[in-house]
Amino acid sequence: QVQLVESGGGLVQAGESLRLSCAASGRTVSDLVLGWFRQAPGKEREFVARIAWSGSSTIYADSVKGRFTISRDNAKNTWYLQMNSLKPEDTAVYYCAAGPRLTIIPRLYDYWGQGTQVTVSS
Repeated sequence: QVQLVESGGGLVQAGESLRLSCAASGRTVSDLVLGWFRQAPGKEREFVARIAWSGSSTIYADSVKGRFTISRDNAKNTWYLQMNSLKPEDTAVYYCAAGPRLTIIPRLYDYWGQGTQVTVSS
């Protein structure tokens, strides 16, 4: 049974930073594509970032490009989302996800965390 556990969410002011972590247990994630998604109230879950198996290939949503950085530490079975220059519109529940496909489509990821709340005040 694969479990993903996010941490690092919280309440910050606009312009500040947060780092989210996602720790996996039950299997290694070194052969999986790792991603971050978010869901704001009343909105669909949306892609934020994903990183390929080796970590050499990353893709970001236009809304976070240049502010967020995804990274992975296969030795720790963990990946991260560094979020800088946060904006109120970044407020959402953030989910980590893992799967075998190099994709940004949520339903194609096999494993999901429970979510962590990020709230950015203006």
